[in-house]
Amino acid sequence: MMDGGRGQPGPRHRRRGQGELEALVLFSLRQADEAVSAAWVKDRLGGDLAYTTVITILTRLLAKGAVTRERVGRSFVWTSASDEAGLAAHKMRKVLDGEHDREAVLASFVTALSSDDERVLRDLLRDTHAGRED
Repeated sequence: MMDGGRGQPGPRHRRRGQGELEALVLFSLRQADEAVSAAWVKDRLGGDLAYTTVITILTRLLAKGAVTRERVGRSFVWTSASDEAGLAAHKMRKVLDGEHDREAVLASFVTALSSDDERVLRDLLRDTHAGRED
């Protein structure tokens, strides 16, 4: 970017990735005490983010099940439907659902776990299985 036509480089804005923007939007929504407008989210995020970008991110999050929206008048208000762990789990399920050999994907995932993560997974599976037997 040029500075005032003098040929000097001006400050460049760092371009944020989609995942980073989604996380920021979700964080903002979780900070709200009630359902909020896209304009409210845009104000909380600050910077030079366009209103249309906020709407795009909210719409993508809606498609992922991470947010909900409700019509109020001619626009929508938005609420976080998922925390970061829930969004990450949704992404993992989506990747797994897109694979033909689920067993191979799961086996590869499990063998790459640290011993601590493997223990946590075993405990979760045991607790989930025990809960289904009731």
